[in-house]
Amino acid sequence: MNNNRIGMKIGLIIISVFLVVILSLGITIYQLFTNFYSKDMETELTDLTTHFATMAEMSDKTSEDMMQTFADFSNVSVFYLKSDGSIVMHSGEHLVTDHSFIKNEDVQKIFTGKSISTEHHDPSGNRYVVIGQPIQREGVITSAIYVMASTQHMDESLTAIRQILLVAGIGAFLLAFGITWFVAKILSRPLLQMQKATQRIAVGELETRLEIRSKDEIGDLAGAINDLAVDLQRYRDTRQEFFANISHELRTPITYLKGYANVVKHKMYETEEEKDSYLEIIEQEAVRMEHLVKDLFELARMEEGRFHLVMEQVDLEPIVEQAVRKVELKAKEKPIELFFEMDRSVSIPLVYGDGVRIEQIILNLLENSIRYTPEGEIRVKLYGNEDKVTFKIEDTGIGIPSEELPYIFERFYRVEKSRSRQFGGTGLGLAIVKKLVELLGGDIRVSTEVGVGTEFEVDFLVISNN
Repeated sequence: MNNNRIGMKIGLIIISVFLVVILSLGITIYQLFTNFYSKDMETELTDLTTHFATMAEMSDKTSEDMMQTFADFSNVSVFYLKSDGSIVMHSGEHLVTDHSFIKNEDVQKIFTGKSISTEHHDPSGNRYVVIGQPIQREGVITSAIYVMASTQHMDESLTAIRQILLVAGIGAFLLAFGITWFVAKILSRPLLQMQKATQRIAVGELETRLEIRSKDEIGDLAGAINDLAVDLQRYRDTRQEFFANISHELRTPITYLKGYANVVKHKMYETEEEKDSYLEIIEQEAVRMEHLVKDLFELARMEEGRFHLVMEQVDLEPIVEQAVRKVELKAKEKPIELFFEMDRSVSIPLVYGDGVRIEQIILNLLENSIRYTPEGEIRVKLYGNEDKVTFKIEDTGIGIPSEELPYIFERFYRVEKSRSRQFGGTGLGLAIVKKLVELLGGDIRVSTEVGVGTEFEVDFLVISNN
């Protein structure tokens, strides 16, 4: 429990709320009983006082004896007073010498025809309820009567009720404490599991998964942690694979550069033609390295937000035609037939973008299609409407497995993972395309079928006439 701090917090909150509820409920119930007993006793004593006053209005000796007997039977004390407050008659157990409850202002109030109700504590600390009423004879108030009753029995009943409420409250609190501990442990268990899982993920155990399947926010959070672990694991794996691929890509040209430069340096060739072929290989490998470093540098600049675009009105038709011409020779070497299709009877609207970067997008997609199409054909289509212009490439290549499709635009990701890499590439081309399309405010979509081919569609927004 010491390590379960969240459970302790939840438990303390629940038990605190429960304690406040129990205390409030106990105090309220006790106050209800107190008010009920007090009101009931006051009502009974008022009725009794009225009865005594009625008997006192009869001036015969029989009524006085009856009042004396009734007072003793009712366990009350009765005092008769004159208008000056002097006691003319007393009955009951209360000492006649203790008449501090008789106050001049109360006597004056009674002799005006009103009743009074008050409490009195004798020198021993006993509490009494006191009722005072006027006594009339022939319509004239001649005296006053005070009736007082001890609250001992009522106080004993209230004490018993208080003890019952206290015992019940302690029992309820202990029961609530046990239930709260159990509930807090259940509620905090998934949170502790997530804490431990995130700690393991943080130290590199990316295979960690949570088995929480609840249909609530806790379940959603656990699912998000699992998704994060999956993404981190995939990122780690693709990064490691990328570095392995980059190392391989760099090692090959460096080996060629070093080997053939050494051959030329030490004149280990027989003819000038052989020398020129070695220099040509050196140049090709240098260009290959330059292309690789350039892709890495551009992708890094895009992700850091330091990539500059020259936004202007752009006509896509000449850009697409130029890109197709640039890759024609590479396509014929496969052999691949390259087709460019567009409806020239319809004017293609201008788009808002960077012409150089749009051409880079088209070239990257075309080179990607050529790389993964051993033979067949590639169709390039261009069409548009008043809202957007769409550039589409359809090839008859090897296609992309459906499970790989969501990740093809991630940097460092390559569908074909063999180090020999029959189709070449570094896994950066599509990542650059995706980033450029987003920076230009466009949209890219891909559909594919293994063994049939792949189709890329890129939308660019048309310049608004407003």
